[in-house]
Amino acid sequence: MRLEILINGMVSVHAKSAVFQALTAVEGIARAEVELGRVELELDGEPNEGALRDVIESLGFTVRVIRRLPRALPLI
Repeated sequence: MRLEILINGMVSVHAKSAVFQALTAVEGIARAEVELGRVELELDGEPNEGALRDVIESLGFTVRVIRRLPRALPLI
């Protein structure tokens, strides 16, 4: 399962690092790519969107949208 999370207020490298570190506490995340204002996650199983939202918003940011992305195929 892949998710994209769009985040308001995440405008610095420090914010990017803080979000990445906070996401390490959420179970089931296999990979996280954090950019300014955006996170792409690859998860094992079904996501706990409430937990993801809570972790990000506890840092003072606002989650604008969480959406599922199409499954990525491995490179050959």
